[in-house]
Amino acid sequence: MRKAAPKPTIDASLLKPRFEDLYGRFNRKDLVHPDPLEFLYNYPHLMDREIVGLIASSLAYGRVAQILKSVSVILGRMPEPARFLSRAGWQEIKDTFDGFRHRFTSGQEIAMLLFGAKRTIETHSCLERYLVSCLDKTDGDMVKALSRFTKGIWGVSGVKSMSLLPDPALGSACKRLFLYLRWMVRRDQVDPGGWTGIRPSDLVIPLDTHMFRLSRGIGFTDRRQADLKAALEITKRFRELEPCDPVKYDFALTRFGIRPEMDYNTLIGHLARR
Repeated sequence: MRKAAPKPTIDASLLKPRFEDLYGRFNRKDLVHPDPLEFLYNYPHLMDREIVGLIASSLAYGRVAQILKSVSVILGRMPEPARFLSRAGWQEIKDTFDGFRHRFTSGQEIAMLLFGAKRTIETHSCLERYLVSCLDKTDGDMVKALSRFTKGIWGVSGVKSMSLLPDPALGSACKRLFLYLRWMVRRDQVDPGGWTGIRPSDLVIPLDTHMFRLSRGIGFTDRRQADLKAALEITKRFRELEPCDPVKYDFALTRFGIRPEMDYNTLIGHLARR
């Protein structure tokens, strides 16, 4: 049986101005809602924001309305996240989130995540410094660094694994982890940033269904699964356009398919026209 001809890729030089146009039009703070990123804007202090970002990104699965509701519930129980974690012990953290549930995630799992974050912050002063130390040990390989990062937090929280904080070494796209890094490392009208020890050039595309569908449509990948290999392959193509900031266009492109007034097929047509 003859194999199907590979889908031709679109010349990156043609895409660059079109991506820039979309970035200029749609990378706007007023288009963030509904998105868990919006919670980070309420926390000007970096120590609070990195904890809020960890919570919001970890729960970023399922219907967006439920995500926003669940994150609101958690933050309502710890109005000053960094202060809360610095003072609370395991039992208080566990009791604070008793009865919470977000789809498959229980209050116990939230407590373990936050207790792991607390112990990590106690040792390294903040989550950023811990991740930077993990990156320094891997010759700049962000996937390996994140694997160390997640396993380290698992270890200090007393568990062998944690669904809220997956290990990239297992091969999944780890969209939520890479989304967290985008929020914390990049700084523009949408991403609040704050972490300066990690370069935007080291980031990987947070590969959700919208970005995967788009990337297949424009020939950035022909993989059938939205896994880590696909995420790295797609990031490589975006790095050809923006070597210092390969996830620059992520927010603008993923508005299509999320916001009802922004049509996905129109986007594909706009990018694919010769």
